[in-house]
Amino acid sequence: MNNKYSLCALLKHVSACGVILVVAVLLMAAKKEKPVTMFMIGDSTMANKPITNGNKERGWGMALQCYFDEGIIVENHAVNGRSSKSFINEGRWQKVVERIQPGDYVVIQFGHNDEKPKADRHTDPGTTFDANLRKFVRETREKGGIPILMNAVVRRNFFKRIPVNDDDEKLRNTVGPPSKELKEEGDTLYDTHGAYLLSPRNVAREQNAVFVDANAITHQLEQSLGREASKKLHMWFLPNEEPSIPKGRQDNTHYNIYGAHKVARLLADAMAEKVPALRSHIVDYDYSVAKDGVGDFFTIDEAIASVPQSKKKITLQLFKGEWTKPVVPKGKKIAFVLREGAKWKE
Repeated sequence: MNNKYSLCALLKHVSACGVILVVAVLLMAAKKEKPVTMFMIGDSTMANKPITNGNKERGWGMALQCYFDEGIIVENHAVNGRSSKSFINEGRWQKVVERIQPGDYVVIQFGHNDEKPKADRHTDPGTTFDANLRKFVRETREKGGIPILMNAVVRRNFFKRIPVNDDDEKLRNTVGPPSKELKEEGDTLYDTHGAYLLSPRNVAREQNAVFVDANAITHQLEQSLGREASKKLHMWFLPNEEPSIPKGRQDNTHYNIYGAHKVARLLADAMAEKVPALRSHIVDYDYSVAKDGVGDFFTIDEAIASVPQSKKKITLQLFKGEWTKPVVPKGKKIAFVLREGAKWKE
């Protein structure tokens, strides 16, 4: 009898342990599947931009969500004109630090404005710039986050003699370029960042942090496109070429919609290569449609119009909101992917 009761007790214990084990596994799975945030800190090449009045300027961080699934939530804190110094001194970094949770990522990319002479922005590579990067890495880790250091993306500079530029933000005030200046461009892309490219790499090595060579990646992109085609990445328009900028613009720093998406796709892949945990979250849809400007297009009709007639199926991901089901023209094969609560109108 004692053996019988002992066996029953044992079976009950095993059964209870089994339930506990199942619950534990489910909780672990739920915890594993919980989305993590990818905080972006940087300057105008990364920042979100207003979409009013047909503005075509975009930062690559604004487009980044299109290349990660919903397990990664991109939260872009980059701001036009900021250096590592001004981002800290304005309290912007502290606001990010307060939001970091264990397992979150912080993508750090400065340099364009650290180079500038203004005292409220300027830092020096090897000393003050490096110190700020160390601060970002250290305080991210103190909150349980994972820092990803990047150096600055390239400027589109095919001039052997680098143009004097004390403020990239002033490029928005330029107009279509004079023909004389066009003739001075060559076929080789020249660096404009100098030693500022080394600091993120050096700090990453010193702190055993992830480093993505965004400068090399974007240099390869622009050089492979060449002098003329690389203009298509930037806010670079001749007079009357772009309705929202009738006088044209010569801006070799800031990206347009196409350029931001091209760079975001490349840098998402580069991050996933360096951080294995990100690999399963990469998505590679052909086009993105979003009403808030993070996509390639604002409307489904615009996206469909851009799809060539082909036997290949094209994927369009639709971001949050209600969408009217379109009529897909004959000869075009399109698959729709609904994201972030997007749904079809009934």
